[in-house]
Amino acid sequence: MISTVPHGFGIVGVGVIAAVHAEAIASLPGARLVAVTDVAPAAAAAFAAARGCAAEPGLDALLARSDVDVVSVCVPSGLHAEIGIPAAKAGKHLAVEKPIDVTLEAADRLIEAARAAGVALTVISQHRFDPGLIEAKRLVDEGALGRLVLGEASTKWYRSQAYYDSAAWRGTHAMDGGSLMNQGIHYVDLLRWCMGPVTEVTALCATQTHQIEVEDTSLAALRFSSGALGTIVASTSVFPGFAQRLEITGTEGTVTIEDGAIVRRAFGRGAHEPDGPPGGPQAAGAAAAGSNPAALEVASHAAQLADLLAAIGAGREPAVTGESGRAALEIVCAVYESARAGRAVALGR
Repeated sequence: MISTVPHGFGIVGVGVIAAVHAEAIASLPGARLVAVTDVAPAAAAAFAAARGCAAEPGLDALLARSDVDVVSVCVPSGLHAEIGIPAAKAGKHLAVEKPIDVTLEAADRLIEAARAAGVALTVISQHRFDPGLIEAKRLVDEGALGRLVLGEASTKWYRSQAYYDSAAWRGTHAMDGGSLMNQGIHYVDLLRWCMGPVTEVTALCATQTHQIEVEDTSLAALRFSSGALGTIVASTSVFPGFAQRLEITGTEGTVTIEDGAIVRRAFGRGAHEPDGPPGGPQAAGAAAAGSNPAALEVASHAAQLADLLAAIGAGREPAVTGESGRAALEIVCAVYESARAGRAVALGR
């Protein structure tokens, strides 16, 4: 029998994305925000006061609370495993912000820690819960597009230099990664989700308009295990910022998604359009994220956290697993390796 007692959440890290998690938690009847912590105690105290929860002095204190059974990991990307592993060992289920971490080695340690502890681990890929993406995946899975031929993922966003200067970890190899690792990885995940595993990557990366350690523009050509081809474009140098775009083409049709909504689907001769809505437009906040990192839609985060709670209750894996997060990270790492080496890079464990 599934418990009706609300799951207590703790949030580690109270930066921009933590507010989205807090709003998502508040929207779920089966969840409540219990406590937060941050390396900046004043920031944690202000965040907690605004939301009526406790501010703990450190990670150990938060993990010691018996009323926290799920931890949202909202720290810089290069610290995800460092925070997630002790949380898993403390018996806490995990909602880890994207990417799962910035190296495959760290991702593997986190996945193994969750597995060994018997806790659920989901990596945030909230756009899988957008109506347009759900519909597009259905079209792919039911064969409405025919044999897959081409998949294209585009994130053309804008971030100012002030955005990168706002925190010492932004735009660094160790803690953040570039436009693909931070901003583009959502649509990397969606591309793989729809098109299947990637076997080869050839890429170019450049730092075009910012003073940062990492790239602000990347371009990659992909080969999928099915034989289909694909492209990835990710940039934070495209003013003023545009909708994220995913386009999937098969022998019988094409579906195009922008910011989580299907904007076009076309079917060739001999094909038909299956029953079902194309997916309604997302809130204005989704498009605004192209220029403002704080303008994020909460509903999709809430849907993913609701799936995590349902998975905990049913004893199943979440819809987006740690392995899913690792697969997206593997593609990003291959893009970076290809750009550095000037050659194609093969994927596969």
